[in-house]
Amino acid sequence: MKMWNKKFFAVAVAFSAVTGQVYAAETAHTGGEADELMPTYSLGEVVVTATRTKKKDIDVPAATTVITAKEIKDSGAANASDVLSKVDGFVYKSFGPNGAAMGAMTNEVNVRGLKGGALVLMNGNPIAWRGKYNLDQIPASEIERIEIVKGGASVLYGSEAMSGVVNIITKKKHANEVHAGFGNYGQRSYGVSVGDERFGFYYNYDKFGRRDGVSYTEYAQARFHGQTCTDVYDILKQNMGVTYHVNPRLDFQIGYYETEGKYKRTVTAVDNTHTPTRMQHIRIGALYNQRKYETKQYITQLNYRDTDWKGSLFFNTGTLEFMGPSYFHSRTGAKTPNGRYHTREKNTTYGIDLQRTWQVNPKATAILGFDLVHEVYAELATPVSADHARYTRNNWGVFGQWEQRFNEKNTGIFGLRETWTTGAARSQNYHNLSASGQWLHKLNAENSLYLNISQSFVMPTFSQMYPNNDRQMAAPNLRPQKGISYEIGWKQKHGGHSWKAALFHMRVADNITAKVDRRGGRAEYQYTNEDFRNIGLEISNEIRGTHGFSYNWGVTWQNPETKSNKKAIGWDRTFGRIQLTGGVTYKKDKWTSSLSASYLADRVQSPSDESSYRCKPYLLTTWNTTYAPNENSELSLRIDNVLDRNDTTMHSGSAYYVAPINYLLSYSCKF
Repeated sequence: MKMWNKKFFAVAVAFSAVTGQVYAAETAHTGGEADELMPTYSLGEVVVTATRTKKKDIDVPAATTVITAKEIKDSGAANASDVLSKVDGFVYKSFGPNGAAMGAMTNEVNVRGLKGGALVLMNGNPIAWRGKYNLDQIPASEIERIEIVKGGASVLYGSEAMSGVVNIITKKKHANEVHAGFGNYGQRSYGVSVGDERFGFYYNYDKFGRRDGVSYTEYAQARFHGQTCTDVYDILKQNMGVTYHVNPRLDFQIGYYETEGKYKRTVTAVDNTHTPTRMQHIRIGALYNQRKYETKQYITQLNYRDTDWKGSLFFNTGTLEFMGPSYFHSRTGAKTPNGRYHTREKNTTYGIDLQRTWQVNPKATAILGFDLVHEVYAELATPVSADHARYTRNNWGVFGQWEQRFNEKNTGIFGLRETWTTGAARSQNYHNLSASGQWLHKLNAENSLYLNISQSFVMPTFSQMYPNNDRQMAAPNLRPQKGISYEIGWKQKHGGHSWKAALFHMRVADNITAKVDRRGGRAEYQYTNEDFRNIGLEISNEIRGTHGFSYNWGVTWQNPETKSNKKAIGWDRTFGRIQLTGGVTYKKDKWTSSLSASYLADRVQSPSDESSYRCKPYLLTTWNTTYAPNENSELSLRIDNVLDRNDTTMHSGSAYYVAPINYLLSYSCKF
């Protein structure tokens, strides 16, 4: 590890020095025109993530969505998860209000029905944390735009990019602004940001006071049959960051994110059909357990861009710690008055991403790239347990892409990547060769058709293979999941209308899923490999209307299924078939108001140890109204769960309910 740190630091110094010299030479030659050579993210129709080159959305042969800072502001979104929760074909799962996560059960991204199949980037760099992402920690005020690309993208981005890629592009310049907000359920929100052309700083603090009945759990243990209820309180979230522009091509960013949450689980029902002596010590209202969960994460990036080169150095590290008393044994349900629970783990990734683009001729463009990520997963000792372990591996990747414009109407894009690992624990190294082919046919300047065929893969994480909790069994022999996706799409941009449609099919071999084993009266889970498939149709439309109105809607129909290892189950549906999304925004003078919604119908719950079963659809709604009396002041009211529905957004056998109707009234002032 020390040797790796020295090498990484040396590369960073050299990288910074070289790019500084390049900048000095260019500015001397161009007379200050370097800014014009930089790829910009100010054009709403431009997508960079899909092909690693700047293209108009209509010229991208993939299903794409671009969400601008203006759209994010109008929606009233508080963080990245709020933004993405209303995107068609996209689901972000949360275990509690304010982004609360129950320890290792970190929130997950679901695209096209595949759990954990999306790769999340920040400014083009991976920010994976034990294979999952806590997007609630990224404040909406710091996002310049979000680019979403659906479908396999492993050729360009490596592991995890199986069902899609989300690239969160942060602001390069911060406003001089303060804000404060208050709401029900003990909600509080404070923040400040300052910046100029070269330097920026921000800090945000959010709190959700209390939410009772966030989840209910049924137990059938050796000593306890009944039900418990989980209440959450003191859900705190803090984030801060610094940006520094070394020169127009080189910028440095560091961000710190911290969350804390407390849970209390009590007995709400007891099954009295069992032997009284077994149940006599259990009373309704008795404490089952209590937990405090803490996460801390650093994200550091050094990014360079010009017309030909792109390079990044990144360092991500995070710790997860959860602790508290256990009044009942988690496996048997036996009374444990002196039980204590305490686990800690640390996850670190750092690496480099380099890319060179050549304009071979007026009709051909080539890209060649290299990336290296070093992973470290460490189980840390605690006052309860002295056990500790450490696992590492190096993930190498070489990729290339050739874009050929055959004529004014037809363009082909072909890619290839080789990925391999070295230095893994127990010599569990992997390698994978992925290919992709895309074809774009321009019907005219406003219409295009495309075909996309892509291979993809996902490597198992250390936390899946070598767990750090008493309920999960080790799975050291997990295989990488490999998939192939097919997609035919149409795009049209005419006047104030933007239409998109995509027909897709995806098959995944050895999909990594968790399965529960209840043998011996114990409820333990273990990750295993199963097959996955999905077929679906997506249609969306954005309308810039008249008289201050604008609209958007989307429809997704799909049939995601998993082939269970249990022969009696076979292919079993794992997700909702129909998703409807939509929104309307109205602007008039100093007022802006928006209503957005996401509806998931024909749903199923998919327990890890039995067949799926139908469950109630969920409807997520958000209404936001903003009044700006002048250019420096703004008053906003955000209301979540407008219809006050008691819906569960979980797709496993657990039941985690959304918070009842809640509001946040905020005031911001620029200085």
